Amino acid sequence: MTIIYGIKTCDTCRKALKSLEATLHDVRAEPLSVVQLQRFQAEFGEALVNKKSTTWRGLDDVERARDPIELLTDHPTLMKRPVIDLDGKLYLGWGKDVQAACGV
Repeated sequence: MTIIYGIKTCDTCRKALKSLEATLHDVRAEPLSVVQLQRFQAEFGEALVNKKSTTWRGLDDVERARDPIELLTDHPTLMKRPVIDLDGKLYLGWGKDVQAACGV
């Protein structure tokens, strides 16, 4: 089973969903658990937080300095998208490298 973690209004998430037989887990509608966020952070590190997003730009320095797990819990749209769980293997984004790894 393939799960795409993202938001339903994200164009990149929609492209990934269209290309893969997957289920979308909308992190805005159904926030991730701390355990899920820790798993993603262990795999991707700082890349998990999208520092190019409008949400990030709207945060002050104190907010930006917070623990990434707490930050993503409070602001789920800060997560770089999509996170793809393909048979237990995690991928971040929807670049050509991820598409190839997912068999697209």
